[in-house]
Amino acid sequence: MPHAETGMNGVYVYDFSVPADAADANGHVSNIDYVRWMIEAAHRHAASTGCTAATRESGATWVVRSHWIEYLRPAFAGEGVTAMTWVADLRRVQSQRKYRFLRQADESVLAQGETEWVFVDAATGRPRAIPHPIKALFHVVPDGPGTRASR
Repeated sequence: MPHAETGMNGVYVYDFSVPADAADANGHVSNIDYVRWMIEAAHRHAASTGCTAATRESGATWVVRSHWIEYLRPAFAGEGVTAMTWVADLRRVQSQRKYRFLRQADESVLAQGETEWVFVDAATGRPRAIPHPIKALFHVVPDGPGTRASR
């Protein structure tokens, strides 16, 4: 069971072990798995703040408009990884979220990235303004955290 926490600094952190099926033909974590982990981290963070329930109650949903990721070091099956995510910006209908993945053994940064989310009316599929009560569920962290030691 992964350990998870949302710090007072607005950064959501959870630990997990890289599953064997995440390895690609080169023997290290597939690029697709990092993108999947970014989405999972965002969903976990949103659920932990009450955003998922509040969004559903408002008749809306969040949709990823774009993503960017930089791979810095390989990760391998069985390794412990710490995923970190935070909301870096909240605008009228959009939110930018950032991510960092650390190898637990040496705290080296494996990958970092960003996603741009759009708040969408669930019935029409059209963007709509993010209600203030939903915005208030997140502490915006524009610059992000330092290394794991600074959490």
